[in-house]
Amino acid sequence: MGIVLGPNQYGKAEIRLVAVDRDGDRHGIRDLTIGTSLRGEFDSTHHTGDNANVLPTDTQKNTAYAFAKQAPVGEIEDFALRLGKHFVDTQEPVRGARILVEEHAWERIEVGGSGHDHSFRRGSDEKRTAAVTFDGGTAHVVTGLKDLVVLKSTGSEFWGYPKDEYTTLPETSDRILATAVTARWRHLGTDVDWAASFDSVRTTLLEAFATTHSYALQQTLYAMGESVLKQHPNVAEVRLSLPNKHHFRVDLEPFGLANDNEVFFAADRPYGLIEGTVTRDDVEQAPMAWYSTPEF
Repeated sequence: MGIVLGPNQYGKAEIRLVAVDRDGDRHGIRDLTIGTSLRGEFDSTHHTGDNANVLPTDTQKNTAYAFAKQAPVGEIEDFALRLGKHFVDTQEPVRGARILVEEHAWERIEVGGSGHDHSFRRGSDEKRTAAVTFDGGTAHVVTGLKDLVVLKSTGSEFWGYPKDEYTTLPETSDRILATAVTARWRHLGTDVDWAASFDSVRTTLLEAFATTHSYALQQTLYAMGESVLKQHPNVAEVRLSLPNKHHFRVDLEPFGLANDNEVFFAADRPYGLIEGTVTRDDVEQAPMAWYSTPEF
């Protein structure tokens, strides 16, 4: 029986980088969590511990910090492209690179009705994400967002499902629908206005969630992905993960009170988890764009 080394990569996970733009009295702040991963000729280090081809993960971390000093961070997709290209171009054993970036939101503290020049408060838990993969000389970019919490107080139903001896969930024609959206979308190319594209896709996702009369969260997921592809020809596919943040109507009858869908118990777990991919049928698949990334 032969034993061989399969696909592998290594890098530095969760590099915390905060960059302050001090160009003038009004400062800017960028708060990123970065992950680097390199693929290539690393068999020797696995088999014998020979590290001749292994760029230390500490060096990868330092490179991210140096790049943030040498030039403005800019859009996170561009920052990831610069990092990945650097590792592939400067390290001969490296055949591919994966750079993951999450951006954490900060907002200016309001003082006297306007944003303070150098004081900030943490925004929502929502994060903008980017995953850039270099496969040799080919770059793939997957933009995304996570923890975008949304809720609609009506316009959602759930009925007509199978029932057996263990079913207790009542059918409903009017329920709260809430979720925390994780979405990732793959671009067809890298010549993209990343900020404008992100804002447009995010708006499209929100509008589809709001305007789709939902009979199932699966239906909402498909409507969101379909809307993005219809309105953004440079997007090849959309992957969505939607946890169903259940809201159960509280029984107020013991207190002699009616509850006309006004008072709910918000349960944090367990929760339904709806995931899926919406894709064009006329574009090539790009599995390397999603290499080592969870499917949803």
